[in-house]
Amino acid sequence: MEKGNQTNVSEFLPLGFSNWPGHQALVISLFLCLYLIGLLGNLLILLAIASDHHLHTPMYFFLANLSLVDLCLSSTMVPKVLLNIQTQTQSISYPACLTQMYFSIMFTNMDNFLLTVMAYDHYVAICHPLHYSTIMTQCLCACLVAVPWIIAILNPLLHTLLMACLQFCSNNVIHHFFCDSNSLLPLSCSDTSLNQLMVLAVVGLLFVVPSGCILAFYAHIISAVMKVPSAQGKLKAFSTCGSHLALVILFYGAITKIYMTPISSHSTDKDLAASVIFFVVAPVLNPFIYSLRNNELKGLKKVLDQSKIFSQ
Repeated sequence: MEKGNQTNVSEFLPLGFSNWPGHQALVISLFLCLYLIGLLGNLLILLAIASDHHLHTPMYFFLANLSLVDLCLSSTMVPKVLLNIQTQTQSISYPACLTQMYFSIMFTNMDNFLLTVMAYDHYVAICHPLHYSTIMTQCLCACLVAVPWIIAILNPLLHTLLMACLQFCSNNVIHHFFCDSNSLLPLSCSDTSLNQLMVLAVVGLLFVVPSGCILAFYAHIISAVMKVPSAQGKLKAFSTCGSHLALVILFYGAITKIYMTPISSHSTDKDLAASVIFFVVAPVLNPFIYSLRNNELKGLKKVLDQSKIFSQ
């Protein structure tokens, strides 16, 4: 079909949960609870790290950025999903849809980069403990966060501009609960081969390379930990890395299903499940499995104690 840079569609209809008419109240309750828990948990982490100067270290600097990204990631779509279900409108405007797609890709990319940076931080701390302070300088830490932010901002701009060049004729039903490239491309009446190629190429590059780096870092970490004579020392090292590794497995498992498989192999139910895990459940797990169990987060207790005093 002929390409065009105009669209005849003014809005899209994300009908991801419309197949569950008898469970709308359950979906709203579940999404709202998970969103509020994740919002509160990540905000508390940010407040704790900001209020305790002992936590102004590279590890917690990266963790603060991860909490901020997780907070923003879930906020790009969960409030809109709740509003649509509550009002029974099930619609999102064309500009808002592209905006949602842009920010979801941006924060997903940043999540990916931060997990890689945190793996590098663990690698330096365990494999080169005597040189940690000289390697993980403030300048390097700033660069390890600033450069990913630049890439994360520019990369989704490419996909959004390519999507804006497509023509959407009559079909505006999205079988998902938010706008992303895999749900929008099948609706276009233009040639989407370039878009699909860029999704697989760019997304593949931005996720395969970091995941390869994480595997390499953990291979060195496991090798170094196995040389530790003390069983307690091994347990402490694996406990520190275990929380991060759990997030890595959850992240890449969901992201592989959502973005790194051909569109023809996607199914609505599996895509919904993977997206819910990634965009709704994962931001909740970050504070719990990575941070709240950490004894060094004394600032969190301080923040909670102060909030109790003010509430009295």
